[in-house]
Amino acid sequence: MLGTVLASALLLTGAAPAVTDAGWAPSPIVWTTCPDDPDSPTPPNGECGTVRVPLDWDRPGGPSIDLAVARHRATDTAHRFGVLLADLGGPGSASTEFALAPGVFFSPEVQARFDVVGFDVRGTGRSEFIDCPDAGRPPSDEPTDRAGFAALRKYSEKAVSGCRARNLPVFDHANTAVNARDMDAVRRALGEARISFLGISYGTLLGQQYAEQHGDRVRAMVLDSSIDHSASLERFLDDRATAADEGFRQFAAWCDRTATCALHGQDVFAVWEKALAVTGGTPAREELRDRVLKDMYRPDWADIGQAIADAAAGVPPMTAQFSYNYTSIRLAVVCQDFDLRIRSFAQYSALHAEELRHGPLMRGSTLAHGEAMACLGVHGPPANPPHPLNISRAPRILLLNSRFDPATPYAWALAIHRQAPANTTLLTYEGAGHGVYERNACTRSATDRYLLTLEAPKHDLDCPA
Repeated sequence: MLGTVLASALLLTGAAPAVTDAGWAPSPIVWTTCPDDPDSPTPPNGECGTVRVPLDWDRPGGPSIDLAVARHRATDTAHRFGVLLADLGGPGSASTEFALAPGVFFSPEVQARFDVVGFDVRGTGRSEFIDCPDAGRPPSDEPTDRAGFAALRKYSEKAVSGCRARNLPVFDHANTAVNARDMDAVRRALGEARISFLGISYGTLLGQQYAEQHGDRVRAMVLDSSIDHSASLERFLDDRATAADEGFRQFAAWCDRTATCALHGQDVFAVWEKALAVTGGTPAREELRDRVLKDMYRPDWADIGQAIADAAAGVPPMTAQFSYNYTSIRLAVVCQDFDLRIRSFAQYSALHAEELRHGPLMRGSTLAHGEAMACLGVHGPPANPPHPLNISRAPRILLLNSRFDPATPYAWALAIHRQAPANTTLLTYEGAGHGVYERNACTRSATDRYLLTLEAPKHDLDCPA
């Protein structure tokens, strides 16, 4: 697999290998109106197309698939800078939808100067959408004994096998290293010598892997709320557990000073423990933890307070959900991008004890724990194994991260910055939430200035909450 080849080259040379696709060339994109969608009509300056790419990049003459692409043309064509490719992350988000509504996210100045382009990576949107069959209600993903662990593994193996069978052949060719090669095919089909890129959350991994493979084809790159691809299984769990607890403490501090908080004037931590006890032993407990974690993304402190108050009073919470097909596609993507292989109950018990030690308030991160346990049924090494970042051929990259990010911990941004100190600048938003660019005038202006002028801050900088 491609990931194994990349990892071997890194170990032997210490450098990120260049990736070439000699002997294959894309056809130019034929732009048309976008597929009919009454909820998302094609906006002015919006258009859609497809790029045909090899199913397996190691066999470019073999079967191929079509990737959906969309763009919103620059509104100031006389002063156009080129293409800004954007990826919303997930995994599971349809980046074509993101590109067709750039005004929801990007400033007018960025929209004026760039064609904002998005493509649905494999398994998402209109690019071979991965959808797993219903595998029934799973056992608890926090097993307390060997029998519970064995039951969860058996369930996961069945779920993975069923999902893979339904979604072949793309299921075996959907990891982020493959998507990065697809991204260069999109660049070539657009006829661009270089592209700019903005990735959010899991989209930052796409950007990092593209910069490793094709750094000399990057004009500018913004990585907002970064995934650290060097994270081991232990760090994958523990860093997120720590981040979830840090986020909860931010909520508690807000609640103490805010009269409208549903828990104001009470011992927030005591009420939280009561809510966990009331919901203990039921799916409602995990739904509560998941809802609180997802509310930290915005953050929506008021909803967290109300959810905890309701749960403590015996009112079950509403389940928080990722949009799109996250629970399906993570089996083909996250489980192949990270080595989330837990091989025994003894190993699980040790890992879970560390999760609880790092995150005693939230009892770990439902996001990280859920991904690791979903991967129990995946066998063999990851196709795109974790490794330290090497982007020596890329220009200066702007990293954005919240100090208190519950999903992509600040520790991950620091780790990436340490791995590439010569060509990364870190902007820290001194607040809570997942996603930085839109937070305030400081975060937006620094990002826009970099995209428009290529002047990244010479030194790391902070933006106030």
